[in-house]
Amino acid sequence: MTLDEIVSDYIREYRADAHAEMRFFEIQRSSSEAIHKAALCELPSGKRHPHQRRIPRALLKRAEVRLQAIRRKLSNADDFAALHRLVDEEIGSIKGLGALAVYDIAHRIGAHFAKAPDRVYLHAGVKIGARALGIRGDSFDPKMLPNPFARLVPSEIEDCLCIYKAELVGGARDNFRRAPGCGVAGRQRRCVV
Repeated sequence: MTLDEIVSDYIREYRADAHAEMRFFEIQRSSSEAIHKAALCELPSGKRHPHQRRIPRALLKRAEVRLQAIRRKLSNADDFAALHRLVDEEIGSIKGLGALAVYDIAHRIGAHFAKAPDRVYLHAGVKIGARALGIRGDSFDPKMLPNPFARLVPSEIEDCLCIYKAELVGGARDNFRRAPGCGVAGRQRRCVV
């Protein structure tokens, strides 16, 4: 697959489900309910998101308690980066919650507060896909990527790099110059870490 084919496949197969998933958190009636569902990693079906399926519920409840305590700070965060920082400071030290859980929970809470990422955050499988494109670090500006990715917003790029990491590592990189420097629930193919 070329990069253009990867992006087109992502749009066709995953975009609508990703939008629906974020819409679920966006429309929660209160910030308290949004934080509750985000921290417990609940999907619209009531099931837990596959990214966090192995995390004990007690850890997610502890994360929720901490995040509920800073609900006002989260709602007042200037942008997603500030919100992500707050979530990381509050729950990143909980043993058993890694960078993927922190990002996913922040992304879900951000959907409720209309704060979307403007950078691509690297963790778990996303790092593998990004490394195949020559990108390292904790996050990066999506403009660093080859042109086919311009059709995706940063959170979709994060998803795409994870879902298609094997293709990217395996050589789906034809037709691009090396840049400097997980999937949607409900689908058969997911970002598995």
